[in-house]
Amino acid sequence: MSAAAAAPIRTAKGERTAERILDTAEALFAERGYAGTTLRDVASAAGLRIPSLYNHFAGKDALYAAVLERGIAPVIDALVAPDASDADTVQRILGQLNRRPNLPRLVQQEVLRGGEHLSPVLVQWFKPALTQAEETLRARPGSRRWSDEQIPLLVLALYQVVVGYFAIAPLMKALNGEDLLESEALARQTRFFADLVAALLPEE
Repeated sequence: MSAAAAAPIRTAKGERTAERILDTAEALFAERGYAGTTLRDVASAAGLRIPSLYNHFAGKDALYAAVLERGIAPVIDALVAPDASDADTVQRILGQLNRRPNLPRLVQQEVLRGGEHLSPVLVQWFKPALTQAEETLRARPGSRRWSDEQIPLLVLALYQVVVGYFAIAPLMKALNGEDLLESEALARQTRFFADLVAALLPEE
């Protein structure tokens, strides 16, 4: 865990409470942004008093960092997994984001608000994720079709495809009733994304 995040109480009840706080904070940060969310908001929505929240997290920065760590660390793990196929990597990443669908919207909130809080907490977690994604793509034989300066652009394009899918899910449900986070729809998107990566980075 990052230095900014306090460790949760190491009891079964404490861990369940910490997870409830993280779930609540993730949803509120996604809805209101970092600046628009207070610890009192989180505590109230989680059914806790402020002192109880402080037993688990030292402050708002610590809570925000813990939300990001919980969501992004497994994505980095998927990117560095040895001998994993592209399909396995895609499935692990999309599966993680499906478990944390508010995470893409949380990031989108900060970007749309001008990114006032992009540094240092978001940068701390997203920079290594994007760097690892670049290294993973460069290691593929098919990456030779792309120039060095295009690889970061390719990573950003793939990022937008993945994150955009989860970010737009609430709108699509409102427009036509389709739940993009339902298992069949997610499986379809996972296959599409794996095929897209294979087309962009074909094995030679």
